[in-house]
Amino acid sequence: MILVSSCLAGLKVRYNGTHSLDERLAKLIEENKAFTVCPELLGGFSTPREPAEIIGGDGEDVLDGKAKVVEKSGKDVTELYIKGAYAALEMAKNTNATLVVLKENSPSCGSTMIYNGEFKGKKVVGNGVTSSLLKRNGFQVISEEQFVVDLL
Repeated sequence: MILVSSCLAGLKVRYNGTHSLDERLAKLIEENKAFTVCPELLGGFSTPREPAEIIGGDGEDVLDGKAKVVEKSGKDVTELYIKGAYAALEMAKNTNATLVVLKENSPSCGSTMIYNGEFKGKKVVGNGVTSSLLKRNGFQVISEEQFVVDLL
């Protein structure tokens, strides 16, 4: 089974109330080959919500207590991101996910790139909080940019 970021399936759950539909992934959900997950909603956020970025590192550092996730206004939302990551981990375990495809650049879901914490659109190499936790627990996590249908 594949676990997919809800926004990639066309659900309007991104911070600004939009989606990032990827037709290939949406088709897998229609065919019952994939499930959707939104760590932010599982963590307790609503849609829309204020944009957030990781300050002081990446998702690994957040999990280790060395960095935090902060909204643009400065509010620390680290605990909600960690809560959502653990809920997503439970979903991955409960669905016996063999692959997790998450939205790149997100402070939760980025699997190779995230925003740098300055809220200026600059990206840096790193994992989001959920991606980090899933990888620590042995799950294969890739972005929609790395997803190739032929690999299935």
